[in-house]
Amino acid sequence: MDAFIRSDQYHFIQNETQNLLNGHRTTTDSSVTQALTSLSSEKALDVFDTLTKEQSALIRQIEHVQEETDAIFYFSRLKHYVIPFPKLTDAEIQLLFPKVKKLQVPEFDESDWSEMSYMGWNDPAANRKYLITKVEGRYTGLYGHFLPSRQNNICTICHEQEQVGLFTVTGPGNDSGESVSRGNYICYDSRKCNENIKSRKPLETFIRRMMNQ
Repeated sequence: MDAFIRSDQYHFIQNETQNLLNGHRTTTDSSVTQALTSLSSEKALDVFDTLTKEQSALIRQIEHVQEETDAIFYFSRLKHYVIPFPKLTDAEIQLLFPKVKKLQVPEFDESDWSEMSYMGWNDPAANRKYLITKVEGRYTGLYGHFLPSRQNNICTICHEQEQVGLFTVTGPGNDSGESVSRGNYICYDSRKCNENIKSRKPLETFIRRMMNQ
């Protein structure tokens, strides 16, 4: 069976599994835990548009999770079928940022590529943040000014409360010669942000909005 689970889908299932574990910890009523198990299984299946019988059977193994060790084994099985983010070369990355001279790309060799919905890194020297993800079937690069905040806030991409910064992009407006700045708070730590993502929709909406698409 080939990999078929996106990173955000994997994290969504992890979250549902944790909810199921919490239910088992807080009640001994079998009817309650059975209902919670069915709901968690249904939610896990619903994040996929289509599944083969084999794929569906794998996802349904969430129904056997009752203890922490069950969850660990379940996650390890799922992880084999998570589609990793492609390891883009420096040359491929540079093509996504044609206007940036001397682009500084950090090493991602130690990153867990299967945990990534997007590549993201900070360039403190230039007060910039860079992001790469796939939008409408093609890889898109976006960069902007990044001002870290001293307070935690809700990230526009992952919708979790984390250490954030104001990401701002300045580009042409609707009228000729007019410049418009667009900004949103997003996670300072892109690795943590990726781990929080349970749906790609906010990420893709953010990219489109920043690029005025």
